[in-house]
Amino acid sequence: MRDLAAEVGLAVEDAERELQLATAQFSVAREEPTTSIRMLLESLRSPTDRVRWPRPSIVRRAGATRRRGHTAVGVVAAVAALLVTGTVVTDASGVRPTLARESLTSEPGRGPTRMPDPIELSEDALLPASALTTALVTGTWTVTDTHDNTAEEGELVPCQAARYADVAGADALVREFADAATVRAAYQLAEASRTSAAAKRAYATTASWYAGCRDPRTQLIDTYRVRDVGDQAVLLVLRSWQAPVTTLVVGVARTGAVVTTTMTQAPGSAAGKLGRQAELLGEAITQLCTLPEAGGCAGTPRLMGRAPLPVGADPAMLSEVDLPPVTAVALPWLGSEPRKATTNVAATRCDQASFSGRFEGARFTDSATRTFLVPGAGLPDTFGLTQTVGLLPATRAKAFVETVRSRLTSCPSKDLGTDVLRVARVASPDLDLTAWRLTTEITDAESITYYMAIARVGGAVSQIGFIPTPKVRMADGAFVALARRALARLPELS
Repeated sequence: MRDLAAEVGLAVEDAERELQLATAQFSVAREEPTTSIRMLLESLRSPTDRVRWPRPSIVRRAGATRRRGHTAVGVVAAVAALLVTGTVVTDASGVRPTLARESLTSEPGRGPTRMPDPIELSEDALLPASALTTALVTGTWTVTDTHDNTAEEGELVPCQAARYADVAGADALVREFADAATVRAAYQLAEASRTSAAAKRAYATTASWYAGCRDPRTQLIDTYRVRDVGDQAVLLVLRSWQAPVTTLVVGVARTGAVVTTTMTQAPGSAAGKLGRQAELLGEAITQLCTLPEAGGCAGTPRLMGRAPLPVGADPAMLSEVDLPPVTAVALPWLGSEPRKATTNVAATRCDQASFSGRFEGARFTDSATRTFLVPGAGLPDTFGLTQTVGLLPATRAKAFVETVRSRLTSCPSKDLGTDVLRVARVASPDLDLTAWRLTTEITDAESITYYMAIARVGGAVSQIGFIPTPKVRMADGAFVALARRALARLPELS
């Protein structure tokens, strides 16, 4: 009943009274018992479910526009009538007509008490084109459209997973920009929720769209926390490897009950100056934080690197959004569902690491494995990337990683057909990462090259194995960067 009252703009007791009256009138008019009314109305559900209704705020804005138009016409007509009648109305004592009137006040207790209207976003609260020119320095930006995103599919920008992050929100607006000097584009999306708690959920949903972007061949490059911007803020850099390659810089921030997103989309693999992007997000919050339902405004934005936001079927494991492209293939990666690690395909024949059973008396827990392939690319069965994770007591996990590292070091002397080259090493008391490139001779004329990394954070351990082909492989340094991403996600297992 409280939600119903808020929707129609009445106090709860007034809404209850109106509902009882309407129920009685319906029952009398249809000669049906009141207990049958719900069943009668349910028959309307099927046809109305297929209709997309505008938000209440949109209806209110349209109504307000019509009322202003009608009011303007009425005022003109009233003034004209007053001028005409004023020329014929006279009084011997010199009294003239006047528009002055006593103020009218409603008596207390009369009529329903209306609740405050939900927040409505004004177009004036969105970024002007000049804000992009100022913040980004380069380009000549113009506003190409401002709308409420009710048309077409609603998934307007890359990675957007739904029309609105808060389906029960109070209002929403979108502004689109273009740079006349280049092919760059920019967007601002704003959503107003009915409560700050709902806005927090909308913020988390919005950020997850981009942190776990499901657009094919789109990779998450970096994630930053943005200080001194609203109540919450994050900046993400993504790259779409679909031709032509484009780079997205996405800022998501919340102030009170309002969530806003800024996005710039530029050709190429350069993200530009991220500090400028943070300033643009700060300006967006500055525009919105004057609303009554808003919260914190923006100071001088400060970027701080942070771990990627938890996403995917298992947040402690890699997702498709983490994987870099491979050469000679224009199809996306596809990962299997994580499953219990009864076998470990990520292991090499040098280390033969197992994430099931026990290690030095301690049992592995929360072990899982998943494999990533490129379906439809016609690649050999050996191609693919596998990750396996598991949890041990911290001291046992450290010893487990040291055992794997020791076996890789001694492998060339035990397996004369295998060369091992360490390509990365990061070590501290609480974390550890080592990556290798291995080459094994199959015949005198044929060999196979593959990559393996072992990572640890506390008691959480991850192993990654990647087998390329001579023509389909990752760029130099890409596997090490991927291993670092796996290390960054690993604390979610603890």
